[in-house]
Amino acid sequence: MQSFPKKITSWLHSIGFQPFPFQEEVWRHMMDGKSGLLNAPTGSGKTMAVWLGALARLWPQIEGKEKMAGLKILWITPLRSLSKDTHKALLQSVQELGIGLNIELRTGDTTSTQRSRQKKNPPDCLIITPESLHLLLSQKDNAHWFGNVSIAIVDEWHDLLGSKRGIQVELALARLRSMVGPDFISWGISATLPDLPQACHVLLGQSFENKTDSYKIVRADFKKKINIHTLFPASIDRFPWGGRMGLPMLQEILEVIEQSKSTLVFTNTRAQTEVWYQNLLLYGNDLAGNIAIHHSSLDLEIRRWVEDALKESKLKVVVCTSSLDLGVDFAPVETIIQIGSPKDVSRILQRAGRSGHGPGRESTVYFVPTHSLELIDASAIQYAVAHLLIEGKSLLKKPLDVLIQWMVTLAVGDGLDPETTFAEVKQTYCYRDLTRDEWDWCLYFITKGGQSFSAYDDFVKVVWADGLYKVPDKRTALRHRLSMGTIVSDVSLKVKFLSGGYIGTVEESFFARLKTGDVFWFGGRPLEIVRLTANEVLVKKATKGKGAIPSWSGGRMPLSSTFAELLRMKINQLAEGKELDQELMALAPLAEIQNSWSALPRHDEFLVEYFQSKEGWHLCFYPFDGRYTHEILASLVAFRIAAMQPLSFSIGMNDYGFELLTDKELDVEELLAADLFSLTNLEEDLKQSINEAEMARRKFRDIASIAGMVFQGFPGKEQPARHLRASAQLIYDVLAQYEPDNLLFIQAHNEVLDFTSENSRLVETLQRIGSQKILLQYPPQPTPLAFPILVDSLRGRLTSENIEDQVMRLAIQLESFADGKKKGSRPMERNRKKEGREEK
Repeated sequence: MQSFPKKITSWLHSIGFQPFPFQEEVWRHMMDGKSGLLNAPTGSGKTMAVWLGALARLWPQIEGKEKMAGLKILWITPLRSLSKDTHKALLQSVQELGIGLNIELRTGDTTSTQRSRQKKNPPDCLIITPESLHLLLSQKDNAHWFGNVSIAIVDEWHDLLGSKRGIQVELALARLRSMVGPDFISWGISATLPDLPQACHVLLGQSFENKTDSYKIVRADFKKKINIHTLFPASIDRFPWGGRMGLPMLQEILEVIEQSKSTLVFTNTRAQTEVWYQNLLLYGNDLAGNIAIHHSSLDLEIRRWVEDALKESKLKVVVCTSSLDLGVDFAPVETIIQIGSPKDVSRILQRAGRSGHGPGRESTVYFVPTHSLELIDASAIQYAVAHLLIEGKSLLKKPLDVLIQWMVTLAVGDGLDPETTFAEVKQTYCYRDLTRDEWDWCLYFITKGGQSFSAYDDFVKVVWADGLYKVPDKRTALRHRLSMGTIVSDVSLKVKFLSGGYIGTVEESFFARLKTGDVFWFGGRPLEIVRLTANEVLVKKATKGKGAIPSWSGGRMPLSSTFAELLRMKINQLAEGKELDQELMALAPLAEIQNSWSALPRHDEFLVEYFQSKEGWHLCFYPFDGRYTHEILASLVAFRIAAMQPLSFSIGMNDYGFELLTDKELDVEELLAADLFSLTNLEEDLKQSINEAEMARRKFRDIASIAGMVFQGFPGKEQPARHLRASAQLIYDVLAQYEPDNLLFIQAHNEVLDFTSENSRLVETLQRIGSQKILLQYPPQPTPLAFPILVDSLRGRLTSENIEDQVMRLAIQLESFADGKKKGSRPMERNRKKEGREEK
């Protein structure tokens, strides 16, 4: 192994940089030609560890002892915003070292002039997104780009792992290993991954399996100190409900902001970001000009301005979403505020790292519950951070839509060699179990369009020519390059000022209910619609402040399995009255009512409540396993009940439980005795209960887009969302009738089942319920646990009354009943208490 370059050592000494042991370990392994994965806390120097390791490995060529030609280092990053900051950091290091290394960016924002220049003279290091990397691999003579690449670095690997974008990276790395040969090495960088061997295996592929001497996993030997502070509401709602976005905590948040030099306020949705920006600007002291908003739908230039202003200490507050979760170095940030449950341990750890961004610095996070029950989430967060509990990643199983897109990408470029490419694909972790029959089916699909569409030219993309599969038609090649990628979202309209100036994008569905003259809030300001066209919305600044807030698909975040387990643990502590921290102690008024009218379940109990209201009969279950799981469970249980007696149900759910509402009284004890949560016939019951066909149709729209079966349009002339939906649905219906064994059709159904079971999570939930004792209760009124689920159900009902007025009236009635100010009769005098539990 070569020695570490003295010039780098002298430079580090000159700037007073003392390397950590993990950084030196990475340098040794990279110089020794090993691939691997680096796991270290945010802000600890991961970038410098891998970058200096890459320079050290290439040092003989950098010094000129060996000729260095073309692109040598690929730095793959998941976000464009992250690429700019990475570019600045890498460029600064080579400038201070005084070495002539050319480092450039290649993202969707790279101009055509820059692309042409890069093609003629590739840089030494290219910072690139997965989509742009695939675009380069679709170019003719791409060996000109990649023939001499010897190092690939994948930043923020935890963000890509378990996604179709991550599979894009797997496929690209497999091609580079095949193209370059054994001298090629690759490294992943991550701060929040629990299963490092698996993450490393996915990154490096099957060629590294059982070859522990050829790769290394490096862990930093220190922990970053994270201080989590819960902001408690002035009073605890005994009947809490969600949907208020946490605004009653506005004053407490303003006090934290005033005490901090700079603050990032994280929300979970873009709509919530818009609302909080408005209210902080309206009620905060001297925040005008010192506060900004940042989310992924805003124009790139706006986001870049916000990022630069924050780093230069020109802003005191930025309200943001996950758009600022990753990697960007915000050293000036002092405080993080998280509004609402993060629903995921790794998410709160990642956001915490945005403050105290540097080795040895502490991170400070203030958690703001949006309603009283989220104090349980606060307690779970405290425990998770203290014990460094991080969720594992669920990995996708050989999605053929991504594979088909990859095959056409190669055919658009230098051509697809079926035997060589099949061997490469089999070397990836994702497609290690791909069969020859599946591969041949994909080849038939891209050359013939499959059995059902072989007569249509648009589905025949690839032909056999000169011993390779190629795309001879320039129009087909162009359409493919424009459609490449795995991020599929609803069609969005560009929002522009009538006087000129681009603001961002909002999904087309939001404007379906608006017309010219209406006002909506976007980018932190009120905008009046001047004109709506098929592809854009022209606006002007509104003179009035009130208006609609855009909503975006995917707004609700799933509760991770790890976080759900922590919630159940905290509920058990609250039920037993033991090991109560200040968050759980604050819930004493809520717990008192819950225990008085019903019960709080212990870890070996499954709570079921049944009560009557003027709306009907409410049957509530509490698995505490997240909204997505509860949505499927509710449909499954409703289906099984209806199979025993014809009934129709209204369904409501949240992260704690779900409700079935009917207008007829049920014999709940008899139903529970029928084992509603049995694993018997689970798959068949799921297919019938969740309307799997309709869910598969929606899933197929994404698959069809990725596989190139539907075209979203040329830039500036995108197809309307309704046309895309109609096209995908038509293809789905044809396959359902004439080609049900089509593998993309089957994939859509499999992804629905994988989603509904969340990779066996549903099965685990049913097994857990089966081992618990049923705690059936008949409360006189909706309990504190039931109340927020009822509110969720109210939102789906047609009424002329404002939802908040309905909820507040119901909450006042329940508070009055709880305080003994209102006499009420119980719907049923069958309030069964668990044997052995104290009667309240």
